[in-house]
Amino acid sequence: MVIETTVVVSALAGLASFLSPCILPILPAFISYLSGTTLNEIQNSSTTIATTATSEVKRKNGKSRNVNDDSQKQGQQHEMKQRHPQLIIPKSTRLNIFLNTVYFVLGFSLVFAVLGVILNSFLVTVGVGFQHSLTSIGGAVIVAFGLYLILSTKLRMLNFEKRMTKIPKFKTSYITSFIFGAAFAGCWTPCVGPILGSIFTLAATAPGTAYNSLLAYSLGLGVPFLITGAFFSRATGLIRRIVKHLKYFNPAMGTMLIVIGILVFTNQLVLLGNFPLANQIANLEGNFLGH
Repeated sequence: MVIETTVVVSALAGLASFLSPCILPILPAFISYLSGTTLNEIQNSSTTIATTATSEVKRKNGKSRNVNDDSQKQGQQHEMKQRHPQLIIPKSTRLNIFLNTVYFVLGFSLVFAVLGVILNSFLVTVGVGFQHSLTSIGGAVIVAFGLYLILSTKLRMLNFEKRMTKIPKFKTSYITSFIFGAAFAGCWTPCVGPILGSIFTLAATAPGTAYNSLLAYSLGLGVPFLITGAFFSRATGLIRRIVKHLKYFNPAMGTMLIVIGILVFTNQLVLLGNFPLANQIANLEGNFLGH
């Protein structure tokens, strides 16, 4: 059950990283940048398509002065679309956005998979005594990450970022997206860094499941990325509605990390597996990973 619990915690941590204030608000612009298309270009394309459609309706309706009820309703619908625009993205652009998102996810997933193998190879043979000490230290580190998340909303000195800014752009945007994904795995941001650091620590305390834990984190983070890339126009509107609630993210996530850290420190992480949601996620992860 400990194996399943660490996998569940890692998957949920990946989802939390996706929903963090460091990623979610900038996600549409970031995905557009990866695909080599700016948001302005997408919006201009959407406006052109919507304007053309509206003009066509007006042209057809203009043939007769007597506009029937259906035509009036149609005109009202087009007027509402203009007031509350939804991105209408050409098929080729949608495909390009999705494929670049896939390569980005593959980039950081590969890095996490390699790190999982390394942790498993170097720590799985350690003695029981050292493993117990490592668990205690790991629990304290996760608690510290939780405190960091909470305090980062109050102390500006904790709000620093470390990013790889000198990343070359290749002729093929897919390679660039893959490199960006690999670099993303090594970046530090005030809200994602503590979560990822906690997952690395958790993987180190259970090296036998390190690969599965980091793979689960990749899934938790990567699947929402892929869904956003596949349904970019709808996801963009949903993200705008979610962003206003992100002010509660750091305190809530920090508290969760503190609880998890205490459970790891006391070797009681298995208690999380008693929740029904945890069991359901564990079963899904187990089926995907072949357990």
